[in-house]
Amino acid sequence: MTVATPATRSLAESHRSVVVPEGASFLRRLFAFAGPGYLVAVGYMDPGNWATDIAGGSAYGYALLSVILLSNIMAMILQALSARLGIAAGLDLAQACRAAYSKPVSRILWLLCEIAIIACDLAEVLGTAIALQLLFDLPLVWGVLITGFDVFLILALQRYGFRKIEAFIIALLLIIGGCFLYELIASRPDPGAVMAGFIPTARIVTDPAMLYIAIGILGATVMPHNLYLHSSVVQTRAFNMSEHGKRDAIRMATIDSTVALFFAFFINAAILIVAAATFHVAGRTDVAEIDQAYRLLAPMLGAGAASVVFGVALLASGQNSTVTGTLAGQIVMEGFLDLRLAPWLRRLITRGLAIVPAVLVVGASGQAGATKLLVLSQVILSLQLPFAVVPLVRFTADKGMMGPFASPVWLRILAWIIAAIIIGLNLTLLWGLATG
Repeated sequence: MTVATPATRSLAESHRSVVVPEGASFLRRLFAFAGPGYLVAVGYMDPGNWATDIAGGSAYGYALLSVILLSNIMAMILQALSARLGIAAGLDLAQACRAAYSKPVSRILWLLCEIAIIACDLAEVLGTAIALQLLFDLPLVWGVLITGFDVFLILALQRYGFRKIEAFIIALLLIIGGCFLYELIASRPDPGAVMAGFIPTARIVTDPAMLYIAIGILGATVMPHNLYLHSSVVQTRAFNMSEHGKRDAIRMATIDSTVALFFAFFINAAILIVAAATFHVAGRTDVAEIDQAYRLLAPMLGAGAASVVFGVALLASGQNSTVTGTLAGQIVMEGFLDLRLAPWLRRLITRGLAIVPAVLVVGASGQAGATKLLVLSQVILSLQLPFAVVPLVRFTADKGMMGPFASPVWLRILAWIIAAIIIGLNLTLLWGLATG
């Protein structure tokens, strides 16, 4: 399959806007490439991930750390493929789908992806609203409505260039990391038990309830919009377009995303470890929701700041996901439809479609409704996942599209195995939810 370079560049206003110095040292080139991976890492620690990590830690202690580790390794490989597509083919995943598939198929894929982005935005709206309620005792409905003003945050950041957006994201990630470092120190986990948790046990498969939470952790790991996002944002780098230059760019982008996803692994592992050390050890195996964890952390740890720090991390997580969700929405619409909207209008449409159901459900049933809606958003994301993973693995193995940068045989086999595992586990999770 040979695909021509598209007339419209992905994220045209930022395309090749960050200069990568030729002939510079390894560290200078790596610094120039650092950024896209952290935009992607945000999706692996958004509010939708928190509930499964809290439930897993409180119910089963440290045992599910191995699942978090495995899921992150899978994510690192898929995101590396996404970066490879963007650099080698000069296409984001949405553009590649539009070029490779018929118009009806492409439109269906676009529609499914838009639904997934709205679902993801819904999780961010609810996560931010819950954080505002916990920190400032703000009614959930008001918190949901306040998230509509995030549009102005995106507009302000985009005026100052793509590097400023990346800096904002990294700053919030550092806040989240600092918060959970504090929580880890305050919870005083058993180091030996933590290390043992990274070794898989047969119980994960044989215990149905434990397997269900494990599938939830795995199923919520790879966000479909992240694959579209990463294949586009790597093209913001102005690297040498020779074969050697592209090969070096792929290496740098892979290092960037792998390091960033390792940070995401730390955050997810920290959430589970804090829940295990605080709740499971004390016999509170029933804690499974974000607001429960918030209210119990301070009294159970004896650290007055523990709950506030937890809430601040949740708020930062919701804001971070807001920025990347906006970019992903723009990339998907432009890539599938070759249609450009003003960033503020694109953001307003996406956020409006998330706020309306959130206001209706939260207004009718409060916190319980918010939690159920958060779960539903993850189910919708799971449904869309195969329609992003399969094309990505297929395209990156295609020599006509990728040229000499097509995935080697070992990587193709590994990628298809990972795709099959993730899709299979997501289908299992959906079947479990459907059958109760």
